[in-house]
Amino acid sequence: MGRILAAVIMVLTAISSPAWAQATYKLRASVDTSPSHARTISVADYLKTLQERSGGRIQTELFSSGQLFRDRDVAKALRQGAIEMAVPGSWVLTGFVPDADVFQLPAFFGQPAPVVYGAVDGGVGKAISDELEAKLGVKPIGAWLPLGYQNTYSTGKPIHSFADLAGMKIRNSGGAGQAIRAKFFNAQPNMTAWPDVPLALSQGTFDGLSSTDESLASAKLWDSGVKYGFEDHEFIGFYIPMVSDGFYKKLPPDLQKLLVDVWNENIATYRSNMEAAQTRARKTLEANGIVFVAPPDTALADIRKRMLPMQDAVAKELRITPALQQLVSTDKALNGS
Repeated sequence: MGRILAAVIMVLTAISSPAWAQATYKLRASVDTSPSHARTISVADYLKTLQERSGGRIQTELFSSGQLFRDRDVAKALRQGAIEMAVPGSWVLTGFVPDADVFQLPAFFGQPAPVVYGAVDGGVGKAISDELEAKLGVKPIGAWLPLGYQNTYSTGKPIHSFADLAGMKIRNSGGAGQAIRAKFFNAQPNMTAWPDVPLALSQGTFDGLSSTDESLASAKLWDSGVKYGFEDHEFIGFYIPMVSDGFYKKLPPDLQKLLVDVWNENIATYRSNMEAAQTRARKTLEANGIVFVAPPDTALADIRKRMLPMQDAVAKELRITPALQQLVSTDKALNGS
């Protein structure tokens, strides 16, 4: 009798429970970096933790190395519901939200990491996330993941100073701001998607590239001819975690909250791991023969000072909104006050 009563209670509970309480949701995430890249590792940890914390109600799967989409195509895929999650670099989103190119403004050049983090975690980052949500039909789920300082690397030409950049053909990851900066140093910009970089380097498509220590090490670009590194600290790149709005709205409230909470509870660890990856990568690059030159902080400050008179013109060309430009210009840390 007791077993019959228990069975009846279970049936009644199942009938009275909302359908979504029993449902499972598939979350596929796309990145175009390799499995060994720190971004891929961070996203993999997030997905694993999310699946565990949801009790399996969210089933996750990660596609790395651009298996499904390259970062430059992933915003469209999110909007169309072809993928549920992506963590693209801000630089590939500038075609949709020009304000995402804000880090190319002269005010950010060579700035210490805490200063840049402060802007991203404050009004500057919030303004861009709000625009992405409104224009792309995505849900940014939390604080941004730093890739690290973008530096310049070369194959045949050593770079000892900023003057040595003149005449070089330098690959960048996209966005008008990076092209403008290359031209400032009298270099020729080139945009090549990251998965195509090793072959392009070995074929001499360009003779230098703007990237990070960790990205070079994860792709073993010394095998493609990279020999020199110049720590010009052009900007800190950030990856922006987002899910498709359609997927987010399908989730019940508790899973919507969990989606956001798991990311933000772990972002400090992910950021620390990204920074540690850059430190390890530098040692790996040196161990594989890449020779580095680091300009002094005074040289970085001097370049920033020389660039600042261009800021209004650069902002106009990048189509930075006046409201965001105002946030940058009134940021006391960015402006040294």
